[in-house]
Amino acid sequence: MAKQSTTFETVLSGSATKTGIVVPPEAITELGAGKRPPVHVDVNGYEYRSTVAVMGGQYLVGVNADVRAASGLQAGDAVRVTLTVADTPREVVIPDDLAARLSEDEPVRLFFSALSNSLQRYHIDTINAARTPETRQRRIDKAVALFREGRKR
Repeated sequence: MAKQSTTFETVLSGSATKTGIVVPPEAITELGAGKRPPVHVDVNGYEYRSTVAVMGGQYLVGVNADVRAASGLQAGDAVRVTLTVADTPREVVIPDDLAARLSEDEPVRLFFSALSNSLQRYHIDTINAARTPETRQRRIDKAVALFREGRKR
């Protein structure tokens, strides 16, 4: 079965710090994957992964600062958008330092591997948000200790 996609043209809505793509209701119907489907977004040739949200009765796909910086887009720009239903979980990239710690302890590695995609990303995002190497190491240590105790968070 082919992946469901839809393409439309719109204007990137929002302000300098909060931007999004208003998705027409007929595009959501065409995707046929519910009201909040996970999607691969292609906006003017730049691709990223997101989920359709519903706010104020409108379907929206967020365009965060990283996407704006990488694509050169800003609020008010005309865009051509292709949404494709994402039928696989988001890929979780485990940082090398966390992977090394997980590989040292088989039960901990197995526990982490069994976590949901979103919980894995939660821990990785927390570790990656550390501003100093010391904080990063403390966060890795804390995560490993939680996993060793069989606790998800």
